[in-house]
Amino acid sequence: MPPSTRRTDAIVVGAGIAGVMTALELQREGVSVTLIDRWGPGNSRAASTDYNRVFRAISGGDEFYTRWVQEARFRWLELQETVGQTLYYECGALILATDGHCHWEDSTTETFDKVGIPYHRYSAQEVNQRFPQFKTDDIKYGLYEPQAGMVMAHRSVISVTELFKSRGGILKRGHVKTDRDERLMLDGKHLEADLIVVSTGAWMGDMYPRTVKPISSIVGINVLYTSTPDGDDSFDQENMPCWIDHGQSSFGLPSVEGSGVKAAVVIPEHIDLDNDERLIKRQSLARTRSYIKKRFPKLVGERVVDSKFNAVTITPDTHFIVDWHPEHKNVLLAGGCSGHLFKHGPVFGAFAAGVGLRNYGTADRFKLGNRKKLTPKESPSGR
Repeated sequence: MPPSTRRTDAIVVGAGIAGVMTALELQREGVSVTLIDRWGPGNSRAASTDYNRVFRAISGGDEFYTRWVQEARFRWLELQETVGQTLYYECGALILATDGHCHWEDSTTETFDKVGIPYHRYSAQEVNQRFPQFKTDDIKYGLYEPQAGMVMAHRSVISVTELFKSRGGILKRGHVKTDRDERLMLDGKHLEADLIVVSTGAWMGDMYPRTVKPISSIVGINVLYTSTPDGDDSFDQENMPCWIDHGQSSFGLPSVEGSGVKAAVVIPEHIDLDNDERLIKRQSLARTRSYIKKRFPKLVGERVVDSKFNAVTITPDTHFIVDWHPEHKNVLLAGGCSGHLFKHGPVFGAFAAGVGLRNYGTADRFKLGNRKKLTPKESPSGR
């Protein structure tokens, strides 16, 4: 077969949202794709195994990600029609701006005005009137985005993988490692393909100690699901939005499909991804309950019905990584989630696939090399 008509072979390592979306997009471009994961898509050993994720365009002064989320919203809606399952609930998102912690929220309104994202700005009293679930005596104002909500994370990874397989994609179980030269190995042999995309999430730093680890760290997120009050539907997604509460280092989602109210507290801590138990710590349980007591008085005394311990990779500037390995020219590194990649999933996958096929170069913000911490006003995640 002449080189110009040779079919491209690609391997995608890692079947989290970045990996499965990239594999699907490569497949749509006519590429023969093999997807490899250690334990399989949606497995309980993944760094983050939770049921859902906040979907919001709110990104501070960052117009790039705001526009990406605009596009991602349409792609999620299209994807759920394709797979015939509910992947997205548009219940809105509420950002609680606290005095002294408002740079991200203030700059978001400027970006929304420029891009054309619908939003409402409420006083603390108006937030309490509109969403009485929240106690708002310590906030300056609330920023509400109606075209936001939640993506059903676990279901999305599984359904996209099934779509990929139904279209001829190959899914394999295997533990891909790197040697001391950061060359990829599987079962003692070097991994070979025209294109290899590495989307191993929190494991990417350990796989690439010279290339990725210097610009990434891992943060633990402890999540509690609290029962809604008996006979009360005010905490269900039909009546309550997702929220972000930077002043309390917290965020959460309303009850959906009977899950209970999800509240998370972000706690920086060392995590051994391969050996630590995936259980929240006692002190984290107390801290999360304390937050619930402060923000949701009607949930005081309600029982915890579920919990999750998730690990998130953070880059210094909270930008993603989509760049070629400096020594292995067919290896594209795609990840660096920084806690806000999942909602971008369909757009991220399409972008990574385009870079992998060399249809265009990557964005400067996604390149390897020196990264610096951004101010809250500049950061897309507000961190």
